[in-house]
Amino acid sequence: MTIPSYATRGERIWHYVFLGICGLVFLFLIGPLLVIIPLSFNAEPYFTFSKAMLSFDPAGYSLRWYQDFFTSSEWLNAIKNSFIIGIASTFLATVLGTVAALGLSSRHMPARGAIMALLISPMVVPLIISAAAMFFFFSKVNLAQTYVGVILAHTALGIPFVIITVTATLSSFDTTLIRAAHSLGANPTRTFFKVVLPLVTPGVVSGALFAFITSFDEVVVVLFIAGPEQRTMPIQMWSGIREQISPTILAVATMLVLLSMLLLTTLELLRRRGERLRGLSPG
Repeated sequence: MTIPSYATRGERIWHYVFLGICGLVFLFLIGPLLVIIPLSFNAEPYFTFSKAMLSFDPAGYSLRWYQDFFTSSEWLNAIKNSFIIGIASTFLATVLGTVAALGLSSRHMPARGAIMALLISPMVVPLIISAAAMFFFFSKVNLAQTYVGVILAHTALGIPFVIITVTATLSSFDTTLIRAAHSLGANPTRTFFKVVLPLVTPGVVSGALFAFITSFDEVVVVLFIAGPEQRTMPIQMWSGIREQISPTILAVATMLVLLSMLLLTTLELLRRRGERLRGLSPG
């Protein structure tokens, strides 16, 4: 961001002060990652930098904690559960959330505001309340401590993200395209798959990624609903911190950071693609 030539001295000073504040905030947010990632390669079983690491001695660095992760049945089972539950709940949340967003975008939908508020309420209600409510309900229907119960709970948490992203995409959707498709003889199903879905795909995929991240990172609801067989990776990390502190957690955290960076890059690419489809220039 360049400073305009007509900017006053005070504006120039504030510009550099603002950049300094942004840099400090960025450092505050990124600082823990700058510590966790190097420590995951520590050859010693400690959470501090050893003298060998500080002196950049190759003997102070090791992949032993990554090897421990990939050879541990507990960690592998946890990551398998995380992906199974995450993929299943993301699929359900994407389908249900997209259908709901399409209905809410219709002008003829009665009580749209009330229905929208109800559907996105899992984002507003504290997780501890949602988790307790889901536990009591699922216990009544024998879904507590089952994969189905955990998947349904994560689906409820992921639907609001899909609804919001798809609704935002549909806000700039040209409805005359639907009328044009109908005038050419296309039925509603063909119109949806050939006209609507390709244009709202960036919003659908973005919502699906948010739903997957929400499921993959969820701890509170899983603590209430899941049993020992449904232990996910965040629960395994939480239990590891409580029961046995091992630098393997740092290796897992590093891999999760890389996964998050990959998903964020995908979201940015989808955002740019959506802007190109709407005829906007990427910002």
